[in-house]
Amino acid sequence: MKLCFAFVILIIITVQVYAQGDKAPKGFTSLFNGKDFTNWKVPAGDNGHWKIVNGVIDYDAESEAEDKNLWSEKSYKNFELYVDWRIKETPWKNPNVPLILPSGLHKKNEKGEPITMVVPDSDSGILLRGVGKCQANIWNWPIGSGEVYGYRMDEKMPPEVRRGVTPKVNADKNIGEWNTFKITMKGDRMTVELNGIVVIENALLPEIPESGPIGLQHHGSKKDGEWNSPPSLVQFKNIYVKELK
Repeated sequence: MKLCFAFVILIIITVQVYAQGDKAPKGFTSLFNGKDFTNWKVPAGDNGHWKIVNGVIDYDAESEAEDKNLWSEKSYKNFELYVDWRIKETPWKNPNVPLILPSGLHKKNEKGEPITMVVPDSDSGILLRGVGKCQANIWNWPIGSGEVYGYRMDEKMPPEVRRGVTPKVNADKNIGEWNTFKITMKGDRMTVELNGIVVIENALLPEIPESGPIGLQHHGSKKDGEWNSPPSLVQFKNIYVKELK
């Protein structure tokens, strides 16, 4: 009888947790209901690699679609976005992770070669305004998640832009633990808070589109059944957006 009672309590608690996960904060709209892909466009030809598992969006990094990213149905201009995410595992070891300076440039050795290190890696991100270049990165690099890799690595960008999209601090939790992004887009400016810490502040993103969908990024590929780049072995939940005037 005690075992049966405990099981019933566990079911009730589980249902309550999932229900709370779909309850958006005041002024925000939930983009994920914990049950299906309402509000999202599952890529044509994906064949079930983006799926819902235990109330979260789960991805195995093996979509068979042409555009493998998961995009919101609606486009957004200025907004605040909350997203909970976690990296499930890191089966691929990245041998070429650079040591990134506050300027966004890579530290070099006495021969002028970038200093690199081996890091257990998984790679995803929150895509903004419909373009891959503008995203808050999710990965295990020492620089931390939240950086805007496409702008930081663009040598045509002014130094202040590359510096601005480089995280001020690594605010990631341990691999496997849940993290929370708060991303604010206003015009061509972006601010990213990770676990309550501002890592990107009012960064300038030149030529970013005025509007576009929000995306959950695919990354990774296999050769002969083995990963040859960091895969997006990630999960997402509690996705809330508030449009700003």
